[in-house]
Amino acid sequence: MAALRPRAAVASTGLRPAVRRGARRSSGAAFRYYNCWQLEGNIFNWRSISATKKLWSTVASAKPDDSKFESVDAPLEPQTWEGSFLCGLLKNLPHIFLAAAAKQLQELAHQREDTLNRWEHSIGSKEDCLHRRIAELKEQECQTAIEDIMYMLIVYKFFKIEVPMVPNLSKLISNRRLQLWPPRETDLESIHGPEVLELIREHLTSIIRWVHRNGPKINRSTLRIKRLQFGRMYSASIMYGYFLKSVSIRHRLELTLTHSEELLPPIQFLNPQFTNKQEQEEAIGGSREVSSSSRPNSVVNPHDLRGYMMGFDPKTLQLCAKLRSFEASNLIERHSWALFGGSMELSQENDEAVILDPSSLKRLLLEAIAFGSFLWDVEDYVDKIYKLSDS
Repeated sequence: MAALRPRAAVASTGLRPAVRRGARRSSGAAFRYYNCWQLEGNIFNWRSISATKKLWSTVASAKPDDSKFESVDAPLEPQTWEGSFLCGLLKNLPHIFLAAAAKQLQELAHQREDTLNRWEHSIGSKEDCLHRRIAELKEQECQTAIEDIMYMLIVYKFFKIEVPMVPNLSKLISNRRLQLWPPRETDLESIHGPEVLELIREHLTSIIRWVHRNGPKINRSTLRIKRLQFGRMYSASIMYGYFLKSVSIRHRLELTLTHSEELLPPIQFLNPQFTNKQEQEEAIGGSREVSSSSRPNSVVNPHDLRGYMMGFDPKTLQLCAKLRSFEASNLIERHSWALFGGSMELSQENDEAVILDPSSLKRLLLEAIAFGSFLWDVEDYVDKIYKLSDS
């Protein structure tokens, strides 16, 4: 606790005291498991009355939606009132879902700001430790609520493309066999552009071939994979979808900047006309380790996403693949556990094999890639309203 106490010099300059955020919880062998909070008593015990009245007034003035697609089931259940409230809205009043989510984000940001302000004003007084502890508890409470809101925003994106998320696999596995039908490949692929979709299909093909090559030989139309290994593939595919979204956004932004500055088309990375070494490094995205001698081709088609990715140096590649917030990292772990976990924690000792066909494996991996892409969008949206914890 003493390490978190702001120094007197900080208090005198008016700088905000730092609250420790994003403390990781204990992890299991495969996915981190989190016990759901048991909400007891009145919801107003931990939420401002005015904020709740605003949300309920929005619901009361809304009319039911006649949407044909009503399934919003997801493997991860909300832990907080905010998440449960949004889940109910998505089922009954989806047309006001985004407005309610935005109000919740604003209210949580206001609550955290108000708590920190009280701590600032108490610095140097006898109530310093009390308000500091209140700020820490509020931070943890808000973080859990933010994760639920982010998850429901991802579920909403699946709702918009009318693709139900796969529930816990234990509900679908019979005699160790898993079959998902219909595959919904077209709907899950529709959210990606042609170039991204080409990279995704290569990713799926490589995984299916790897499972065929390393798994037990049954027949060409049947795959067998350990559940723990399956979960890791799913999580890796979420990260791949997140990475592709980040790269495609970066690629589009650099093309826009290039065209606005009226540079020579196509983009000529390491163009001989660049006499300044710094200009060359900026043209390839900040790389300091790649030289013209290490690139067989110095001209990259600005519309070729694959060529753009091949031009990444290790630092840029790591930057695009890294999750920007602790909340996003936590969501991937919780969602993966909710999908692949069960009554007992997965480990090498109790890891059972799952038998499935390639179409079912492809369905799950396409969902994972879509989840990662949606996570990037949601993370970017939420961070503009409520500042997330850096990963």
